[in-house]
Amino acid sequence: MKKMNFKSIAYLAILSGTLMLGSCKKYLDVTSNSTVSADATFGSLNNSQMALTGVYNELAGDYGYGIRLSIYYPQWGEDFKSATGGSGTNSDDDRRSMSAFNSTPVTKPLDQVFTQMYAGIERANICIKYIPKSALYAGNGSSATTMKKLYGEALTLRALFAMELIRNWGDIPFSFVPSEDVPDLYLKNMNRDDIYDHILDDLKTAATLVPWRTESGDPVTRINKAFIKTLRARIALARGGYSLRTDSRKMERRSDYKTFYQIAYDECKDLMTHREQNTINPAYEDVFRSLHPLYRGADDAYHEMIFAVGAGAAANTNAQTDSKLGYANGLVIDDGASYGRSSTLNVALPTYFYEFDSIADSRRDVTISSFKINNANKKLILTATTMTEGKFRRTWSTYTSSGAQYLDIRWPIARFADVLLMFAEADNELNGSPSGAAQSALKEVRTRAYATNLSRMPAVPTDYAGFFNAIVQERLLEFGGEGIRRYDLVRWNLLAAKVAETKAKLRSFADTSAANTGRYSKIPVNVYYTAVSNFSNGTIASEMSTLSLYGGSVSSVLFTPGSASTPTGTTKVAWRAALVPSTYLDDPNYGYAYYFKENLKELLPFSNVATSANFNLAQNPY
Repeated sequence: MKKMNFKSIAYLAILSGTLMLGSCKKYLDVTSNSTVSADATFGSLNNSQMALTGVYNELAGDYGYGIRLSIYYPQWGEDFKSATGGSGTNSDDDRRSMSAFNSTPVTKPLDQVFTQMYAGIERANICIKYIPKSALYAGNGSSATTMKKLYGEALTLRALFAMELIRNWGDIPFSFVPSEDVPDLYLKNMNRDDIYDHILDDLKTAATLVPWRTESGDPVTRINKAFIKTLRARIALARGGYSLRTDSRKMERRSDYKTFYQIAYDECKDLMTHREQNTINPAYEDVFRSLHPLYRGADDAYHEMIFAVGAGAAANTNAQTDSKLGYANGLVIDDGASYGRSSTLNVALPTYFYEFDSIADSRRDVTISSFKINNANKKLILTATTMTEGKFRRTWSTYTSSGAQYLDIRWPIARFADVLLMFAEADNELNGSPSGAAQSALKEVRTRAYATNLSRMPAVPTDYAGFFNAIVQERLLEFGGEGIRRYDLVRWNLLAAKVAETKAKLRSFADTSAANTGRYSKIPVNVYYTAVSNFSNGTIASEMSTLSLYGGSVSSVLFTPGSASTPTGTTKVAWRAALVPSTYLDDPNYGYAYYFKENLKELLPFSNVATSANFNLAQNPY
């Protein structure tokens, strides 16, 4: 293995502000003939900015949050799963295998993400080493302030890359210095607790160097103090939570876990005293519109979105710095529609639709799209097993060319609703029951969801177990499709229980016999639509209100038994009938979570590429 060459990285960053990934890139192996020096790079404020831009760019693109870390990796919970059928199966070499818990060392996305995260860490390490050595950093003027800000951002980016690696692979090889300073690059797996402890300290430092949003004027795609604190809280909860341990091969949490819940509590409490920076947006839909080019920033005046990964289309083909959000996931649009085509790699579990209140919860139709747009720009109701993510919509982008796949849609990393719910969870854990402040935080999130019908809002529990269960449910409803659920379930040690519970719910959903009197027995086996209605790209509520379902609105038709035969002049669409257990659950090629095994599948295996490149890398059982 070759040593990572600092000069090549700095040169590329200065040259273009991007760090391209070649098809032959190896794990911790980058070389170049560049002769740009560290002094030349970090002796210039502009060049230092460019070097940091190179670190940011490792968040984006196909191998970052542009598709792998957003669409493939997180979809293992009770909300969404990878779409299977046609050319996509649970085969271990297919990206869709990840939501079936069938990843093996040959699964293609494993090496791609793993390598890019390490590239980000290496670039961050270079900035972290050389920025404090710069003469600019040692001064007292505005240049020194800016250099300290860049240093804090680099510390935070390294922590974010590290978090992704740890929560997916557990104990990993790790270095806090550039490769040029590592005598032996064949690193052994490091205990994740040691890495977590280090980056928690880093983030504490970073928060003293990076200003608030209002002080810097930076966009949501640039790290600010609020994101550093939010990330520190999230990492602290992971550090204090359960994880699959290398030594015992069991899900465990450490005895000092409350120390880390206290960190999360303190950080979130501080953020809640700075509502002038970020707070709840009263319109749930607007938070996600703001991620799209048509509404960039305009619909999140409350700054609920604390940090999002930037995307930038370059002739709609930029696999390095853009995202496929809205094309590879989200609202489905057929070929021939005026908005351009989009399909989906993820579908909603039918039972997830019914976790939401049937009438009052405004999050359901934003989170789950129950219709698609056909080639004539008309809306067609989907089957219960083909509903898709709704927070990412090509119709909110500006790229309508049928061949465009990169749509300049940002990926949400942190928003204020998470701050409120992390605070409430930590408070309950530390005190043994929720304080009034914790109850208010949970209620604030719910109040936004039930704003049009507060009488249906559930009561807030006041006991420890009841409140914890309420937090578990609320996070399911609030963050669907945002890549959070899988990691929540792991840190709570609820993944195995929720997979089993969801499988049982899905079987009940599919059981259309008269003997089934369970929670899904009163919903329709099939639904029917009359003349299809035009899609006008209005608000989600207005689009839902004009779906031409026989019998009334979605909130009525999909919650009542409906007609046993096809009414005259209507077209039948399978609802409960669409879920066939022999395929949806029991088929190894297509079944939901088919390969899940407790105390085994909570972590991913390392790819063959990674283990071949580093003989000291201990493989995770799979």
